[in-house]
Amino acid sequence: MVVEDKTRVIIVDDIAETRENIRKLLQFESDVEVIGVARTGKEACDLSKEIKPDVVLMDINMPDMDGISATESIRRLVPHAQIIILSVQNDPSYMRRAMIAGAHDFITKPPAVDELTAAIRRAGVVARQEKAKARQVQVPQAQGLGTSQVGPTLEMMGKVIVVYSPKGGTGCTTLATNLAIALHNEDSPAVLVDANLQFGDVAVFLNEQGKNSIVDLAPRVDELEPETVNGVLISHAASGMKVLAAPYRPEQSEGVTSEQFVKVLNYFRRMFSYVIVDTTSTLDDITLGVIQDASDLIILVTTQDIPSIKNSRLFLDLADALGISRSKILFVMNRFDKRIGITPEKIGESFKQEIVGVIPVDERIVVPSVNRGVPLMLGSANKSHPVARAILSLTEIIRQRITNMDSGGIPSEAPKSGLGKSKK
Repeated sequence: MVVEDKTRVIIVDDIAETRENIRKLLQFESDVEVIGVARTGKEACDLSKEIKPDVVLMDINMPDMDGISATESIRRLVPHAQIIILSVQNDPSYMRRAMIAGAHDFITKPPAVDELTAAIRRAGVVARQEKAKARQVQVPQAQGLGTSQVGPTLEMMGKVIVVYSPKGGTGCTTLATNLAIALHNEDSPAVLVDANLQFGDVAVFLNEQGKNSIVDLAPRVDELEPETVNGVLISHAASGMKVLAAPYRPEQSEGVTSEQFVKVLNYFRRMFSYVIVDTTSTLDDITLGVIQDASDLIILVTTQDIPSIKNSRLFLDLADALGISRSKILFVMNRFDKRIGITPEKIGESFKQEIVGVIPVDERIVVPSVNRGVPLMLGSANKSHPVARAILSLTEIIRQRITNMDSGGIPSEAPKSGLGKSKK
């Protein structure tokens, strides 16, 4: 097997004997190459940033920085790297914390050879897919491809993630801004798009102002170039993420058609790994066009109040009628209060659509964040907060779902059809 096909591994453990034992376990695997070892979490972060491994075997308990914190840091520094947590404690709470932090797998020490090598190979496949996707997305940016030129394949282009709720006031913009920041990094850049053209607040939530908006791109959708697009987008100072703001005044949106908006989003696929779209609750032409004709994933947001739940059911029925695959929909409950008897499990069972993400209520941290225009995911001090951890967990679910799409596990596009009978 050629070197390029090998899974490149770093071993992280504060005990030298453990590091050496794992290295010996792997030395006879022709498709696995140990490229480095680290004694501490901080050393692992520095080494990962320098040599960019495919897989990191991470001890969970270390003196300076534990494996959970190191995992979060490495996932930010080297997005394609997959972390396998090793722990002597086979505790579900440890596993859950590891998965929320972005770990790919969790193995109990001492690992069996077959279990460890199988986990490394699975993680290596995901790492290579992530690297390939990042390279393909960056090609058009580097070469300045126009819309008529050949670009990356559909599977390797950026993915459009639509954040939608059929009821206003459920926190879609807060969720969209924080998800975009959590997904964005140097290797897989994100752009946040405000599709609420009349009263959009994305720029306000980021404490940004811009003179340009979708209005400046819509008339030129068939001749877009990266230079033109970058001249219109806002660069968010704190994160480096790009933002397409809503028009400054409501009446300015009147000339933008659904077709133009979808074409802009599809062009953004060439420049960004993630295109996160914040929408209005009204199913106007723009919102419906984005959901039907552009979305790869739909984050459907509900809260525990009856009107929101009722409207979510109506949307799921409409999605069935429109031929939108349920596999595209990630059902999320925002502002969850455990004191209220309406649980995610009950709703998921009733709707035949699992709620995959639950974000707890905490107005003490969320409201000040919105008022300051500083999203939660920007402050390092906030990363350990339950709300931030829930958003990070949802981010990993999104990444995994996209990986499954690209590998053929889940269709990336639902079949388009007209209105028909509901499947329910």
